[in-house]
Amino acid sequence: MRKSSVVPVWLPWPLPAGWLVTGFGEVGDQRTGARASLVALSGPSFMEGPADLLVIAEEPGIGLGAAFAGLGGPDPGEGFDAGPPNAKIDVLGHPTALWCVDGQPDRAVYAGEALGNWLWAIAWPADAGCMIALAELSLLDARDQELDVPFGAFSPRLGE
Repeated sequence: MRKSSVVPVWLPWPLPAGWLVTGFGEVGDQRTGARASLVALSGPSFMEGPADLLVIAEEPGIGLGAAFAGLGGPDPGEGFDAGPPNAKIDVLGHPTALWCVDGQPDRAVYAGEALGNWLWAIAWPADAGCMIALAELSLLDARDQELDVPFGAFSPRLGE
């Protein structure tokens, strides 16, 4: 998947303490490559109990992030970025703004833009979304890296 992806494969690195990679996904075909990529992670939430996180990169109009967010359209929607950002994360050494997007009540959804593509961070349960804003996540593009990534059991979120 990594080498055929047209969009970045965003991986939080280093992983937050206790977190594991629990799956990868893509949308695309062999001819044009992956137009959307997904990295699933699981670990302890800041509040209490386990949490799941999906980090998605996609070209505009693909709709993978919106589908996991529970939105009706392919993108975050008009005006999602009207105010100041709700979180900033580090993407390849640059602070990148993310805004909360109204989705389903059981998850926290953040969206922004990085390298001309949508960047989505979706966390379950909803209170695990504070991790996106507080954990000082740093994303790197796994297409360009050879890392010893710790893996856990396959994420149940990818079966939804």
